[in-house]
Amino acid sequence: MGKVIYIIGPTASGKTDLSIILAKHFNTEIISADSRQCYKYLDIGTAKPTKQQLLEIKHHFIDTFDPTERFTAGMFHKLAYDKINELHYNGKVPIIVGGSGLYIDSLIHGLQDYCDFDENLRNRLQRDLKLYGVEYLYNQLKIVDEEYSLKVSSNDWRRILRALEFYYLTNKKFSEITNLPKNQFCNIIINLVWEREELYQRINKRVDLMMEMGLVEEVRNILKLGYDENINSLNTVGYKEILSYLKGNINLSDAIELIKKNTRNYAKKQITFFNKYKEQAFNFSPQIDNIDKLINFVEDKIIS
Repeated sequence: MGKVIYIIGPTASGKTDLSIILAKHFNTEIISADSRQCYKYLDIGTAKPTKQQLLEIKHHFIDTFDPTERFTAGMFHKLAYDKINELHYNGKVPIIVGGSGLYIDSLIHGLQDYCDFDENLRNRLQRDLKLYGVEYLYNQLKIVDEEYSLKVSSNDWRRILRALEFYYLTNKKFSEITNLPKNQFCNIIINLVWEREELYQRINKRVDLMMEMGLVEEVRNILKLGYDENINSLNTVGYKEILSYLKGNINLSDAIELIKKNTRNYAKKQITFFNKYKEQAFNFSPQIDNIDKLINFVEDKIIS
């Protein structure tokens, strides 16, 4: 199977800079696995690669979607999988970079349950859940997919909704696709590791830099373009706190401290999520490890 390099780790751990170094060395392209950098206009608050970095190395799924559009893990899996195959065909080893764990997982572990999103169907199912309860939906699931209904709790409304949604959109049983073998590439995983306090200092400095770069003005400009403050893409650390400030709910200094706190909490969740890859990853600490050692490791993996 084709080789794929993954660079994972918490926010502010240096994933972008390392990806540029490796992409130049291996003459390849970068696929962004970030659920927010894919949106236009959300630049400073998402810590997108700089304009110079985007000129130096071709990136995919940066500034791809309008802020009102949905970009799910399922959509990412489908688009990224096609792009990986294209790059393999052209003799390149793709580099996947990002901190969105579900996006990374969709490629490493596979994702068969992708289907198009239908807002009317989702709303109808959620309305039925509210009006009739989870037992009503569970009975529906038993009718359309008895095998899967035996695998889930009758109270697990999230999985029940997902299975019904999948059936109504694809006319396929969820049990049929969950039994399929998972799509996998030959994965070369680089996990960025920092001492906790050092990472927190980097996060705090990054937030201060975002403010200097004009995060408040960026949010104002997004609103001036006519985007509703309640769209999902703006429900993001950095943006939601500044929106609260602009509405007069908190002062600016409190908003900044809240961004730092929420970003640190997000980093904790990322670290916990990516810990499951520690045993199979090259755990690279930018504080102490030599970049040449990492490059040699990746080269050996590519030719093996």
